[in-house]
Amino acid sequence: MSRLVEEIEKYKEVFKDKVPADIREIMIKATKALEDTSISAKALKEGSIAKDFTLPNALGESVSLDTLLETNKYLVVNFYRGVWCPYCNFELQALQGMNDAFTQAGAKIVAISPQTPDASLSTKEKNDLSFEVLSDEKNVISKEYGLVFSLAQELRPIYTQFGINIPALNEDDSYELPMPATYLINQNKEILYSFIDEDYTKRCEPQIILDIIAKNK
Repeated sequence: MSRLVEEIEKYKEVFKDKVPADIREIMIKATKALEDTSISAKALKEGSIAKDFTLPNALGESVSLDTLLETNKYLVVNFYRGVWCPYCNFELQALQGMNDAFTQAGAKIVAISPQTPDASLSTKEKNDLSFEVLSDEKNVISKEYGLVFSLAQELRPIYTQFGINIPALNEDDSYELPMPATYLINQNKEILYSFIDEDYTKRCEPQIILDIIAKNK
């Protein structure tokens, strides 16, 4: 197993010990219900042209797809749910751990969530990220990529019980979130690879993207 997968599997075991079975069952059923909608089937995938974006970073400065591609052969775009999501943090840390390898391969990493810039700054600091963390408030760009869903009603009080205040972090009470997704985009804005999954515990292994970049050189 990859390092990221190992970290996630270890966390799942800890989660089982900490969270009551009835709550875990509700969460599992909600994930299955989302999988049954097959939203990911309609999301933007490889072979498509990436949607343009201009979004504020953790300091409130505007960052655009065009600007990022001007000086980088490839762009790795990671859509994540928020700083409150442990699986997102594991994935962001995995990307950071291989950031030098991506830079050497001519690729720039950028992470996008519906959080406010302040919450994005918390994400950047918590995970010690050196790449840009952008705020897609109201999920405007995530919707263009076909990634957005509304968190199940039965999960909302559970998240509150966990101390997760999504409306406050996003300044939006819609409870809309992006599915975990990772894209590899070239300078022609072509999507060379996409990873999208309704199951928030499943994430893209960074090495897969590096291998694809190596094949495209």
